[in-house]
Amino acid sequence: MSVHSENKEFKKITTHALLAMKQRGEKISMLTAYDFSMATILDDAGIDILLVGDSASNVMAGHETTLPITLDQMIYHAASVIRAIKRCLVVVDLPFGSYQGNSKEALNSTIRIMKESGAHSVKMEGGEEILDSVKRIISAGVPVMGHLGLTPQSIYKFGTYNVRAKEEEEAEQLLQNARLLEQAGCFSIVLEKIPASLGKRVAEEIKIPIIGIGAGMHVDGQVLVMHDMLGINKEFNPRFLRRYLNMYEQIIDATKHYINDVKSGDFPNEHEQY
Repeated sequence: MSVHSENKEFKKITTHALLAMKQRGEKISMLTAYDFSMATILDDAGIDILLVGDSASNVMAGHETTLPITLDQMIYHAASVIRAIKRCLVVVDLPFGSYQGNSKEALNSTIRIMKESGAHSVKMEGGEEILDSVKRIISAGVPVMGHLGLTPQSIYKFGTYNVRAKEEEEAEQLLQNARLLEQAGCFSIVLEKIPASLGKRVAEEIKIPIIGIGAGMHVDGQVLVMHDMLGINKEFNPRFLRRYLNMYEQIIDATKHYINDVKSGDFPNEHEQY
């Protein structure tokens, strides 16, 4: 692993690099990406991990949940992102129905993602119930990131997007599942929408990097959906979200400006024609 001694920046982020970051207390940055152009920008900015999330079902395709997106569609988005990146690690969500309940199907889905998109790793929701699939995929040489807490693919089971693991019994179950995922060989785990105190406990007890989304400040890194972070959408306002831009308003203003210039005959001017 090539590391610059003056700033300890990794030339290329690998699963090994992420573990080293946790061990030295450096926080890990992660965002979602679904297309070539945005992935280029985010990688150039120095993001550590890009997640090709099944959230594409919501923000790219307009579905209410993550459930409708297909394996073929995930591969399309993943391949688009992979063509863009030079430095960051790319993780791809295994979509709903491509791994649950059948470890052979899980492996076949993963192999398709890796071969057809060139991705670096996959992410799966769940704990004990997906262990066979996790082990089979890792034994085939593919790194796996876990996902515990609020698991959006199980939304109809929970019936709500409320905070998970507030009760002691569910908290202990989450911690046990984190241990099982670590023992199975996962390189990292995402914790979604759980109490900050539990996030801290998991990050302290588990040696692999713990990435939070609504899991407090004491985990090893943070992930947000790119569209939320940049303010491209305006309907989604959970407590854990910090908007770094208001692109919705900026794009509205720019588009109105363009429309006015076209209508008035100001665009194109004589310097903008052949």
